[in-house]
Amino acid sequence: MTTRTRILTGITTTGTPHLGNYAGAIRPAIVASRDSNADSFYFLADYHALIKCDDPQRIQRSRQEIAATWLASGLDVERVTFYRQSDIPEIPELAWLLTCVAAKGLLNRAHAYKASVDKNLENGEDPDAGITMGLYSYPVLMAADILMFNANKVPVGRDQIQHVEMARDIGQRFNHLFGNGKEFFAMPEALIEESVATLPGLDGRKMSKSYDNTIPLFTSAKDMKSAISRIVTDSKAPGEAKDPDNSHLFTLYQAFSTPEQSAEFRSELLQGLGWGEAKERLFKLLDAELGESRERYHDLMSRPSDMEDILLAGAQKARKTATPFLAQLREAVGLRSFVSAAQNTTTAKKKAVKGPRFVSFRDEDASFRFRLLTADGEQLLLSRSFVDGKTAGQITKQLQSGEPLDVRHEDLGFSVWLDGECVAHSPAFADSATRDLAIDALRLALVPVQD
Repeated sequence: MTTRTRILTGITTTGTPHLGNYAGAIRPAIVASRDSNADSFYFLADYHALIKCDDPQRIQRSRQEIAATWLASGLDVERVTFYRQSDIPEIPELAWLLTCVAAKGLLNRAHAYKASVDKNLENGEDPDAGITMGLYSYPVLMAADILMFNANKVPVGRDQIQHVEMARDIGQRFNHLFGNGKEFFAMPEALIEESVATLPGLDGRKMSKSYDNTIPLFTSAKDMKSAISRIVTDSKAPGEAKDPDNSHLFTLYQAFSTPEQSAEFRSELLQGLGWGEAKERLFKLLDAELGESRERYHDLMSRPSDMEDILLAGAQKARKTATPFLAQLREAVGLRSFVSAAQNTTTAKKKAVKGPRFVSFRDEDASFRFRLLTADGEQLLLSRSFVDGKTAGQITKQLQSGEPLDVRHEDLGFSVWLDGECVAHSPAFADSATRDLAIDALRLALVPVQD
């Protein structure tokens, strides 16, 4: 049987989805979800949003927009698991378990944290000014997102590779400390589509909500055309050769075109295609690819209750994996029920010392009987016949109750009596000394187990 590859990806819900989200994460993830060998998980990373945004209305609006974007872009919720991060309570609990094993030195090296510290130092401020624990421990929450479902592949932009590597480090640390020979967490790998790992925004920097340089994915055709017209280019006039390899506009075109279209566009730029015409070509390319999805998106945005139902069903599906898995992790770290812990200790004791045992059976005449066997399988006792199994069971319980045994010698064997009745006989032994040793073994075998 072929093992399906588990793929997980999500987008932080702090803004309107843009072309960079679509090309770098949504599109490749949806393509991957159609692979029959893929088991795909997609989520709205709304806990992560709280790190970057303190505007509740913006977060709520973004959650709806991103849900509609996934669905409008072709996500088949019957094939995949689609959920909101905040609907899975096991994720923040796992994040705490992982926080307790994550090295501070590892988190000190996180790019986002280091960038904030460097910016503070440049401005002559305290290194940690304005830095929250949410920002600092962001990689741990992302590790919990990934490890909760043991994702094998995580589609990310190149700037997010470090977080996947951190998830590996933290998962390995947990396995080492608490696995006891078991690998709780699979080691995830970053999945990058090289040509569109990170798309440039209008100003040439990475397309990001933080830089306010995005092209909204499902904005109107008019607004998209207006945004494209603001893409920064050099000052070369029509007729002058352009350098495609240093053109942000060409990078965007390449992310949405076929290899043949890209080659033709490159050639035209080298031959002097004007920037105005080049931007018009990019608009037509994007409008052709996104037009139908745009209509589906706006229809979904008008039906929020339908999206809510889809997400709650996805959360229920996700928790079928998360709930029992977290129970295993709680057990591993020692967060166990007192009752189950006591039962496990008793079971372990019984398994550690393999002792004599009763074996019930039905005789040829349909009567019920039992044997008492030693740890080596030798017979110590064979009961008389009983008319029903219940009576035979009551006798075995009484023998194990700890009450004094009435054992009577019978030549080279012995019999056991309860309430004035003989209930079982031993086999005949070679001599009286062997018989007496067998009686001692019987008494020892019937001593109640002390917890």
